[in-house]
Amino acid sequence: MGVALVAGFAQTALLMMLVVTVVLALFFAGYEASKPALRQIMPTLVLAALAAAGRILFAPIPDFKPVSAIAIIAGATLGRRSGFMVGALAALASNFFFGQGLWSPWQMYAWGLIGYLGGVLADRGVFPDASASREHRVNGKDGDSAPLASRVGRSERAKAVLLVAFGLLSGLLYGMVINAYGVLGFVRPLTVPGAIAYVAASLPFDVVHGVATAVFLLVLYRPWTLRIARVVRKFDVRCR
Repeated sequence: MGVALVAGFAQTALLMMLVVTVVLALFFAGYEASKPALRQIMPTLVLAALAAAGRILFAPIPDFKPVSAIAIIAGATLGRRSGFMVGALAALASNFFFGQGLWSPWQMYAWGLIGYLGGVLADRGVFPDASASREHRVNGKDGDSAPLASRVGRSERAKAVLLVAFGLLSGLLYGMVINAYGVLGFVRPLTVPGAIAYVAASLPFDVVHGVATAVFLLVLYRPWTLRIARVVRKFDVRCR
């Protein structure tokens, strides 16, 4: 987008639309090429359906949606690819209710990216580990294990703060992608002041989106990851 503003390209919106569509197509093709088993596909589809239904359920409240939170949970528990798929499919499915349009690929990419980054951060040990939290509760009852349990508890609390922080930032990340679509597609003439004004106008909505994601993560992350982790261990459904 910055290059477009400096160079003044007239057809940048069309070019960026093509790039986003190609990225989505390559990712879906890569997922298909990995030949996931049905047992790996089903949890991804279920979470995508829940995210889409949640978006529709909270439609009366602008930008207060659980889609980003569920995509992050999917990435953290099922793997980064599944996180991307949940976010992208949730956007595609829910837009049959809200309306499909040129914005659909951008929303699919934005929510898919959030789910993918959630998986990356979880793989790096940034987010809380549901199994560790459960072990902490059990070991906390044993006097000999209390110091270790205390250390685990402090570590998990710190990770919970990072999880909430990522939830807040995810609203801005989503807004950055969608604002690129809006600026390139609708700001005419395409100038730096015009782009800044457009982004500034959308910032309150992006903040609400981030706060909503943090709230849904606080409510859903621990119970959902515990249950999904049991499914992952039993059926080996995690995708990388």
